[in-house]
Amino acid sequence: MPIDDSPPEMSEELHRLFGRGLRLEESLARHGTFAVGGAADAWVTVEQEEELRTLVHLAVARKWPLILVGNGTNVLYADAGARGIVARMAISNWSLEELDGQHCLLTAGAGVNLPSLVNDLAARGLGGLEWGAGVPGTIGGAVVSNAGAHGACIADTVQSVRVLLAAGDQGSGGLPAVRTLTFPELELAYRHSRFRASRRIEFAEEGPPVIAARDQIDPVEMIVGATFRLKRVDADELRARVKAYRKHRRDTQPVQASAGSVFKNPPGDYSARLIDEAGLKGASVGKALISTKHANFIVNPGGASAADIARLIALAQRTVLERYGIELELEVELRGDW
Repeated sequence: MPIDDSPPEMSEELHRLFGRGLRLEESLARHGTFAVGGAADAWVTVEQEEELRTLVHLAVARKWPLILVGNGTNVLYADAGARGIVARMAISNWSLEELDGQHCLLTAGAGVNLPSLVNDLAARGLGGLEWGAGVPGTIGGAVVSNAGAHGACIADTVQSVRVLLAAGDQGSGGLPAVRTLTFPELELAYRHSRFRASRRIEFAEEGPPVIAARDQIDPVEMIVGATFRLKRVDADELRARVKAYRKHRRDTQPVQASAGSVFKNPPGDYSARLIDEAGLKGASVGKALISTKHANFIVNPGGASAADIARLIALAQRTVLERYGIELELEVELRGDW
């Protein structure tokens, strides 16, 4: 339901709660690195856990659709945009606690920028997340995808994750409850966690994605923060690694608008190799293009639509399946109303 068709007090309440952090009829293309996507009825920036609890409570009570997103580095927003509220997770506080002479416990909000955090940790001689120097995104998004690079990943250091429960038990004051998930409960695997278990996407033969109707509150478990066990490492050594990882990213990945790797690597192989060998490097649909620099990247040189990108994803997936019998699984997330 568009915001203009809703009770006027909803818009008023959002203004009261978020002030300048609220934008109506906001283009999602401004908030995703693919630079595509239609408008959200309402866009809000959430900077505190209590703000998110209040927002979810309000959305549930008023039966408003609500999507929680990060900074859009691994997302393809729909051309139709998203009905209801899209909330950007921006809880960006973090702190350190000494465990012993060799280890520290990092507690970080889900909206913390991963590359910036890596810089600060390297300066303090704290290792374990330095692989994220060239991985754009937030702590929350990194946990959802069990992000990783250079032979390391989130699962190597994460200890626990705090989640807001959008349904079920209520916490204090009738607001949604927040609970802590332990490491085993996260169900981490290669580019996978419990938070992605229900997000598998399929494509119709002609290309459009086939996506199950989204819940009113999406996701029902919202990551608000996480803790990590870090180790003491020589700061100069860490800074050298960070510099090398950033150079590797610049040297191997395209500069045009994209959302990173489109597909997960299948066991024992690389999606980029399979797409390249299938003759698709440089292939296009509409204005969307499979990168000539890295075949597991789809880029938007300018003017592409979300539908163009989705059809190109479907073409690559279908071609690799027909040629090699391997079904590539999406790493990019599709959000909004498809």
